[in-house]
Amino acid sequence: MSNHPIQIPDKLAPLFSEPHLYDVIGAYGGRGSGKTRNFATVLCFKALEFASRNITGVILCCREFMVSLDDSSMQEIKDAIANDPVLTLGFDVGEKYVRTKCRKVRFIFRGMNRNLNSLKSTSRILICWVDEAEAVGENAWLKLIPTLRAEGDDYSSQLWVIWNPENEDSATEMRFRHIKDSRIKTVEINWRDNPWFPAVLERERLRHKENDPATYAHVWEGEYLILSDSQILSGKWDVKEFEPDFTFGNPKFGADFGFSQDPSTLIKCWVKDNVLYISDEAYGVGVELNDYDSFYNRITDSKKGVIYADNSRPETISHIRRMGYSIKSCDKWAGSVQDGIAHLRGYKQIIIHPRCKETIKECRYYSYKINERTGKITAMIIDKHNHCIDALRYALNDEIKQSQSAYTPMRIKGL
Repeated sequence: MSNHPIQIPDKLAPLFSEPHLYDVIGAYGGRGSGKTRNFATVLCFKALEFASRNITGVILCCREFMVSLDDSSMQEIKDAIANDPVLTLGFDVGEKYVRTKCRKVRFIFRGMNRNLNSLKSTSRILICWVDEAEAVGENAWLKLIPTLRAEGDDYSSQLWVIWNPENEDSATEMRFRHIKDSRIKTVEINWRDNPWFPAVLERERLRHKENDPATYAHVWEGEYLILSDSQILSGKWDVKEFEPDFTFGNPKFGADFGFSQDPSTLIKCWVKDNVLYISDEAYGVGVELNDYDSFYNRITDSKKGVIYADNSRPETISHIRRMGYSIKSCDKWAGSVQDGIAHLRGYKQIIIHPRCKETIKECRYYSYKINERTGKITAMIIDKHNHCIDALRYALNDEIKQSQSAYTPMRIKGL
């Protein structure tokens, strides 16, 4: 990289500090993080660096959908060059082209939805930058990545990827975020990580948070997009600080046990005036049997109350009981999950303390399945993002059991 100082957010620095260690670098998150602008700036400096080292080739800039140059990343590249005097001196910028003045490195712009086959024949790709990559499908990645084969004594082709997560099962998420690969380096970056986050976007962010909380987390916080009508607890929960006092009565505890990569959880909650308060959570993956004592001790007074736990693991319950906990199996019956959901939705409100981060996340993601063909919400519950919520249902075991005869299926919008 050039010795010319480049200002970028701290979150992005690890991506560019040791580029030779990675075949893929990427950044994901919500609006206002400066991902695109900073990647464009660093990319221009990389082009100048290649040229200064007598390395010739192309910088390929892709987006999923591109009908014309107006839909491409060209304007981002031009803006980056115009805003830095070193870049301005180093580039020849025309209406339909961008290249270094020595003509050793040029930028080309392609849409992956229409130009997949032409991408395969593109030679000497030094860096491929894919912006707005969330919608890029697996077939496109399979065709693009093998084209990145330029290499020399001290460099090789790199893939740079930027996206705003929408679907946890998307090809982009699966390839670059969920797979463990030492040659892939990605970071999450959002508006709060941008030291130059402008006031006009702050006003827009706060307006969005106030008027459309259902999509706020996706747009600004980089969370997956969940249709509010499919969210099982939509409209029932909120995040607020609170401090239980003697008027709250005794706390309730519920525990779920992890299987393989699933987390173990312990939830502490209270019921007061038909409001459910969730004050504490313990959440951990790979908790060993002998570690449950220290794991549960993360929550104050967990040995003083009764813990209702998943009844499918009686041997684990017995083991934890010998550690001094008053733990017992929860009750399950046909429709107990639906009864539990109906009970949770029956509270006037569910208040979650901000420290219960995993519970907050699950309340947002816990959803009914959407029919892929019709787009309608079904009555089938997606078996994901439910470990804290299952523990919460177990904590309320006695209350749910008392009201189970009153259960009637919820009417789901769209059915």
